[in-house]
Amino acid sequence: MTWMRWRPAMERALYGPDGFYRRPEGPAGHFRTSVHASAGFAGAVARLLAEVDEALGRPAELAFVDVGAGRGELTAGVLAALDAPTAARVRPYAVELAARPAGLPERVVWTDRPPAGVRGLLFANEWLDNVPLDVAEPGEDGVLRYVEVSPEGEERPGGPLDAADAAWAARWWPGGGRVEIGRPRDEAWARAVGSLAQGLAVAVDYAHGAGDRPPFGTLAGFRAGREVPPVPDGSCDVTAHVALDAAAAPAVHSLWTTQHAALHALGVHGGRPPLALASSDPAAYLRALGGAGEAAELTDPAGLGGFGWLAQAVRMPVPRSLAGLPAPAGWQTLMP
Repeated sequence: MTWMRWRPAMERALYGPDGFYRRPEGPAGHFRTSVHASAGFAGAVARLLAEVDEALGRPAELAFVDVGAGRGELTAGVLAALDAPTAARVRPYAVELAARPAGLPERVVWTDRPPAGVRGLLFANEWLDNVPLDVAEPGEDGVLRYVEVSPEGEERPGGPLDAADAAWAARWWPGGGRVEIGRPRDEAWARAVGSLAQGLAVAVDYAHGAGDRPPFGTLAGFRAGREVPPVPDGSCDVTAHVALDAAAAPAVHSLWTTQHAALHALGVHGGRPPLALASSDPAAYLRALGGAGEAAELTDPAGLGGFGWLAQAVRMPVPRSLAGLPAPAGWQTLMP
């Protein structure tokens, strides 16, 4: 039996040659993200891209960078939702380790890393929760130790944390318990934000703040639409919620909010269409009713609407729709 820490085990299970994210069915074959729940999500991101475009003075080339692109669904949806003049100026990038899928528009640049020096919107929907990380628990002596895992998902205590991980845990997870050490995610997000010459970077994910760290952790597996034990053998997704406040790149203006608040600000509402429309145009009423149901799913605070949004503006103001939105309850900013 080969034991290893959770970070390399996740790396192999998710992104190795036979890893979960390299499987032909892609993430949509196992779970629904906001992208799969409704085209309204891509429409909202397209409206945010239009606001970024306006703030940047409508440059000749406007980048849309979809990080953790899956099979390019969000990229294609955003392009379809833009007006023709804006779409003609957009340079779309889909950042993903899996092979390029068939049917994606030829203009989309398929790449394994964010492009450097672009101007526009970088959007990472449910990416950081799949950036591999280590897990730690206190030993009998009270000292935090790495948790080691077998290919079958069994766990045992390992060695004590190195200095960098111990410092991260002390600052960002001071309550103790089972600690999911988000330092690799902080570094991955800093690199993504740093790739922008000018623009807005947005991370959307299952998240928690310093005021509500989960004492027993959040590590979980998903397969075929169901939560399963997080076994790092490539058969299932392995994910953990994100310490999104810790991930915020320093020296960049940051805003935290919820998906519920952000999508409402971007025009996604779950209100029922007027009943009068059912009499005057039944087909339009049914379409509007379906759209309202999808919008309600996207903004449900107990579901997708409870996701955290971290928006960081690089050499530009925060777009007007997001400016001033409330931070999630229980969050406490620990940035200097």
